[in-house]
Amino acid sequence: MRVLVVTAVPVERDAVTRAFGGTPQILDVPGAELHRSGVFDVLAGGAGPAAAAAAAAFALASATGSAPGPYGLVVSAGIGGGFAPAPLGSLVVASDIVAADLGAETPDGFLPVTALGFGRDRFAPPPTLVREVAAATGASPGPVLTVSTVTGTAARTAALLTAYPGALAEAMEGFGVAEAAERAGVPVLELRAVSNTVGPRDRAAWRIGDALAALTEAFGKTGPVLEGWNRHDH
Repeated sequence: MRVLVVTAVPVERDAVTRAFGGTPQILDVPGAELHRSGVFDVLAGGAGPAAAAAAAAFALASATGSAPGPYGLVVSAGIGGGFAPAPLGSLVVASDIVAADLGAETPDGFLPVTALGFGRDRFAPPPTLVREVAAATGASPGPVLTVSTVTGTAARTAALLTAYPGALAEAMEGFGVAEAAERAGVPVLELRAVSNTVGPRDRAAWRIGDALAALTEAFGKTGPVLEGWNRHDH
């Protein structure tokens, strides 16, 4: 069985595949381009939960019944914003993948979709795998929020932390990837390298290059963990 890694953009995809060395084999699937290195298939599915869900779903469906077998694990990966005091260039592995803005605004504040009586607002990756990835990479385990609009104010940052205490990072794709994985019956993981601090936007302070380098290093360390975990029936 294979491991599917879904990033948002090509520079994140390439940061992941660099960890595996060599030149990846390039394969076409509907709506995307897979870069295959060993058992890892890495694709840039687009920004936001909808694009990520669609790309992951197409890749999962395309693999069904094909050699060398369908996927046993899906990973949402890339860079993201870290809630202070997360250091720039540090790593976060999601203990929970949370749809932070899926719900309704009310006079009393935001209600997640589950409080409205339908849908779900989070997925929990396998705890054993989260611990193994954290141990291998030094990543901090904790909730990672999926948002459709990147946070840009102190007020919004405070509101998110009030609603989701202990959140370590935010990104735009994890929940979409998790939705696709859940519907295919495949476990999901989310791994993020912190490129900026969540809050007022200060592009001069962002460290995208450092975060991409950290992502490459992380997959170099966690690749064997993911491959080994994927070989066993969990």
